[in-house]
Amino acid sequence: MAPPLVDIHTHIYPPSYIALLSARSTTPYIAQPPPATPTSPLPPPRLIILPSDDDPSLPPSARGRPIDASYSSITAKLAFMAQHSITTSIISLANPWLDFLAPTAAAAAARDINNDMHALCAAHPGHLFAFGTLPVSAPMPALVAEVHRLATLPLIKGLILGTTGLGTGLDDPALDPLWAALQETQLLAFIHPHYGLPAEVFGPRAHASGHILPLALGFPLETTIAFVRMFLAGVFDRFPRLKVLLAHAGGAVPFLAGRVESCVRHERVGGQGRGKRDVWAVLRRNVWLDGVVYSKVGLRAAVEAVGRDRVLWGTDHPFFPPVGDEEEDGGEWLSVRMNVEAVREAFKGDEAGAEGVLGGNAVRLLELDLRGSEGGDGSVGYEEGEEDGEKSEDDVEEVAPY
Repeated sequence: MAPPLVDIHTHIYPPSYIALLSARSTTPYIAQPPPATPTSPLPPPRLIILPSDDDPSLPPSARGRPIDASYSSITAKLAFMAQHSITTSIISLANPWLDFLAPTAAAAAARDINNDMHALCAAHPGHLFAFGTLPVSAPMPALVAEVHRLATLPLIKGLILGTTGLGTGLDDPALDPLWAALQETQLLAFIHPHYGLPAEVFGPRAHASGHILPLALGFPLETTIAFVRMFLAGVFDRFPRLKVLLAHAGGAVPFLAGRVESCVRHERVGGQGRGKRDVWAVLRRNVWLDGVVYSKVGLRAAVEAVGRDRVLWGTDHPFFPPVGDEEEDGGEWLSVRMNVEAVREAFKGDEAGAEGVLGGNAVRLLELDLRGSEGGDGSVGYEEGEEDGEKSEDDVEEVAPY
């Protein structure tokens, strides 16, 4: 039996979230651009999730990014998994989660979305598990209650959380009840970026390179700063059994951890960070890193920082899809191949280490029951009626209404 290939970092917008964004007209929202001419077909709907996406100087058809079935369809997710021999995926809501909702609406929306995610997983045993999402704008008791409810759902293996927390960052002492609930339930917190860095950091010509600077630098540095702030605030000392997964191999954390530790030990004015466990102890006790880093250099740094049993492979699907000739071919995604090759090259001659990162580590950490996944051989079974383009009721092939 082939070892499992487990995708720890893969997103979906379930039907309730698609409806939520489609009903909005301010960021974040889904918009339907008008046709180019009265007789032209409708262009693809556009996903506008960042303020910079909603640039009034651009025509509606050029704002944000096009959104297709890969964002919302479980059929498309399963087809992607089968195409790349992925045994199991831990699906999570993509950013911006529920950060933008009014406090009165957030708790109910979180329950609906989390129930959607659990139902999608239950329809595909062994293939799908999920990270839940939290109503971060709701009162803290609602967050804690949802954590404890998620812990009762067997296919929910943790939760995804942005870097702003309640609005001022993950070092906010007001988050302590949340950290306490996560420690008690032992649910994994998947910390994921969304807001990036201020636009002025990238200079007046950043637009010429599209999304490259915000995605290649802004997102990873956002995660780096969030983790270091948690470390300096003593979150991991107050909650020594808290478990966090940092997206994109922790950003610059593996490379800068030594510099952080040196600065802590040499700081003459601020006392924050002194008298606590050092950053290396926290990384090897409380932290896991995903392997969405696209190179053996980054993968090796992640392994050096947290240990070979604490790095977990992922794809970031449906983002980074094929472009150009690859898009026309409809074949293997370059982004997936790069992340698989990074593991194989980083662990050359160490098959056990590679298999751990590619799936075994996730199975052990999340206690995944892969029974029902066709013996773990990477093949993905479709429900009756899902082949040959037929879609089941849990899919949203078209994003509507707009």
